[in-house]
Amino acid sequence: MSELALILLTGSRSWPDPQLLEDTLLTVWHDALQDGYDGIELMHGHADEGADTLGDAWAIRNGVLLRRRPADWDGPCASDCGPGHRRHNRRGLEYCPQAGHRRNQQMVDERPDLVVAAHHNNSRGTADCIRRAMTAGIPVLRIAA
Repeated sequence: MSELALILLTGSRSWPDPQLLEDTLLTVWHDALQDGYDGIELMHGHADEGADTLGDAWAIRNGVLLRRRPADWDGPCASDCGPGHRRHNRRGLEYCPQAGHRRNQQMVDERPDLVVAAHHNNSRGTADCIRRAMTAGIPVLRIAA
């Protein structure tokens, strides 16, 4: 039975350097092979732009398995969400601002072997995912553009 290294990609929606991200993912894949894995599986938060989108396209082009974990922005709030905390996005739709943080914790709870963090413009979501991974003892490879 084959074993894949699970790689969690977290990154800014404004990630400016596709080549650096792709080169990093290729290196991580190569390192996983050198460590005895049969390849990698790439997990990300499935944002509609930025690092997640770039990583998704790279994985598809290279035949890498994907785990897409979108946040449930429109869904119900968790029990720890305070009353009146919901916000409106630029289209006027209401959402739970904690949904991304809950999704980040869910991805960390899947116990990836490594987190690749493409941190740019002080992305709060990326910083949150990095903190959660470090707290869980998961190695984090940070790249910056």
